[in-house]
Amino acid sequence: MGDKSTIQRVLLTGATGFVGSALYPALVDAGFEVVCATRSPEKARRAHPEKTWVGLDVEDDASVRRAMEGCDAAYYLVHRMSDAEDYEARETSAAMNFLEAATRAGVQRIVYLGGVKPRREPSRHLRSRLVTGAILRSGDVSTIELRASMIIGAGSASWQLLRDISVRLPVMLCPRWLRNRTEPVAIDDVVRALVAALTLKQEGSASFDIPGPEVVTFQECVRRAAEAVGNDPVMVNVPLLTPHLSTYWLRLVTGTNVHLARELVEGLKTDLLARDARFWELAGVDDLVSLDDAIARALAEEPAAGNTYERAIKRVYRDPHASA
Repeated sequence: MGDKSTIQRVLLTGATGFVGSALYPALVDAGFEVVCATRSPEKARRAHPEKTWVGLDVEDDASVRRAMEGCDAAYYLVHRMSDAEDYEARETSAAMNFLEAATRAGVQRIVYLGGVKPRREPSRHLRSRLVTGAILRSGDVSTIELRASMIIGAGSASWQLLRDISVRLPVMLCPRWLRNRTEPVAIDDVVRALVAALTLKQEGSASFDIPGPEVVTFQECVRRAAEAVGNDPVMVNVPLLTPHLSTYWLRLVTGTNVHLARELVEGLKTDLLARDARFWELAGVDDLVSLDDAIARALAEEPAAGNTYERAIKRVYRDPHASA
């Protein structure tokens, strides 16, 4: 399975999202015909007329079947962190719809990007991602599930949260959970992994972790990001302040959707470490982007207006009487 000579037409779900937008040019450069899927194809077509668009809602099985027609492989880059009580059930149903449509269409390979499995009980959104991966791997279509912890890149929700904390807090209370460990990976390396997974020589289905090159605490990530923008926040370790309570002050400092921020922080309550890094060897990747380089690249790709806004925020924090 995964022979490039037999995979030509690829369905890319989540094509307007952070990862999908980064993956598209890499797939085109690799010689694949890419069909971009979105719930709003007309809007996407106006914004990017050079791409081939198709309507798809993963909760609408008919639209998934139509989008899958004629495709040799498919990427599942869909994950909704909703505050609805039934969102896990809806994600499960969506994954089942996708697998059934892929099976009917004779798709050779599904590639799914999920999250690292924690050693302890996962948060609700991490549990949902792991269940989605298990469903996609349960069928007859060869499925490669890639699991990342924190992805560093402009447009990533976890990066935006990290950046906002690093830039906007002159003094930061650091609860115990912030000292849990992760292996941040650059979006550039995630894209390389996703492209490699499409043609990976793998019979049946498998899951692989894709860690970054360095094990760091979440607190160290904040410090490194702050240092990159010339900030030097005072960090005070505190024994209490749970992830749930931490979301209240996140309302004051982050531009990320508050519910999304809460879900992300809940996922930080334990170490998020890879089982191993063997996928990189299988993919022939031995030059992973360093954490500092990943942070620098993410900052460089931030909109100029956003950078101006961040500088204004920093001035106000340093001088409450300053004009933004």
